[in-house]
Amino acid sequence: MTNSRASSRLLVTFATYNERETLPKLVDAVFEQLPQANVLVVDDNSPDGTGDWCDQHAATQPRLHCLHRRGKLGLGTATIAAFEYAIEQQYDYVLNMDADFSHDPGYAPQIVEAMENAAGEPLADVAIGSRYVPGGKIEGWPLLRHCMSRAVNGYSRLLLRLPTRDCSGAFRCYRVSLLREIDFDRVVSRGYSFQEEILWRLRRAGARFSEIPITFVNRQEGASKINVHEALSAAWILFRLRLESLFRR
Repeated sequence: MTNSRASSRLLVTFATYNERETLPKLVDAVFEQLPQANVLVVDDNSPDGTGDWCDQHAATQPRLHCLHRRGKLGLGTATIAAFEYAIEQQYDYVLNMDADFSHDPGYAPQIVEAMENAAGEPLADVAIGSRYVPGGKIEGWPLLRHCMSRAVNGYSRLLLRLPTRDCSGAFRCYRVSLLREIDFDRVVSRGYSFQEEILWRLRRAGARFSEIPITFVNRQEGASKINVHEALSAAWILFRLRLESLFRR
């Protein structure tokens, strides 16, 4: 990375629940790919000891931090907690990733580099590791999951007028200065629809977007937290957001 990018303060965040098997290898891989980054784990009181592992290793690794929550409070609130931490600690960028290796850390430098050019001039406020731009793809999903994801993304672009192809993926780098402009108390999503809602709110704040093609690999351990109920709930919340935008207009 260039000197300008290397000097920017970068926080990589993971929202975890029972990720004890994958988190140690993932944290090592992130430190290897992004030697300038710190890592924040937001753990929802994982019964498998994910939070305990994080505390033990944070005691000897100053670049690793852990935020403990009392239970499963939802992906949306976990991500907001990470955003608020990045704002309070005055980071320049926050890179969000899934904690199950479905997001390959090898793409992380490309996503961060999309935020600014070699001279340090801003290019994007949100850089997305995208499955749905040319060169992006998904491996290991059943047909139903493909259909659900495509439907939600198309629905989001149509309903919320989002310019991005991948509206539901969580592999993203955000400019912290723009996150400061968002009133997180107004965010209504707690689960699957959070990714679309935060893009919508950032777009209303004037965000510029960039999409970098990635290969998304279905998690190899554990079970997906996305189901048909989550998808239907997301559709309803996105419809509410559309009504909100029309009413305000």
